[in-house]
Amino acid sequence: MSNIIPGARPTRMELIALRRRRRIAEKGRDLLEEKRDALIMELFNFIGEVAPLRTKVLETLKKAYSTYTEAEMLMGVTKLRELSETVPDRFEIDVGSRSIIGVQIPSFQLLEKPPPGRLPPYGFLETTSKLDESTLSLVEALRNVVKLAEIEATLRRLSEAVITVRRRVNSLDYIMIPRIVNTIRFIEMHLEERSREDFFRLKRMKARA
Repeated sequence: MSNIIPGARPTRMELIALRRRRRIAEKGRDLLEEKRDALIMELFNFIGEVAPLRTKVLETLKKAYSTYTEAEMLMGVTKLRELSETVPDRFEIDVGSRSIIGVQIPSFQLLEKPPPGRLPPYGFLETTSKLDESTLSLVEALRNVVKLAEIEATLRRLSEAVITVRRRVNSLDYIMIPRIVNTIRFIEMHLEERSREDFFRLKRMKARA
């Protein structure tokens, strides 16, 4: 038989060990199937968040662009450019990780310096409320973009994990467990044949006696 474990010895000890190995493999497969199903559920939960968040990003960016265009008309391109050069960098992204069902997924957090507030990072003199609206919309869009990036990175990690677990389940289902089962049958057949030979040998010895 070609589809048996190489080097398996047709002994009762080997048979006991293989039966135990089969139980462990089947239990491992069941646990992996549970993990795969749980990962798929998590995957679909995150997929459901993507479309609404993308829509929200587009809406806030559209609003920011619209109000910025109005501010540009009221203040002028040169004034806005000069103002932008006086505004310091105020955002950082803190990158971490967390675990979902044993899978490490990224965690992104937008940090604002100074601490988040409703006031824009410039003076009110020679500016317009349209610029304020545009700035607030851009900050909201940035938060949503960071959240969207976190979700999409999470989807990639979870998808990779599902594929990996599925391959392990398939390996157990179609290679490892069938090979163990075939080896068990091979040993059982060999032991049964040896038992019959021993029976007939004893029978002939008794007949001679």
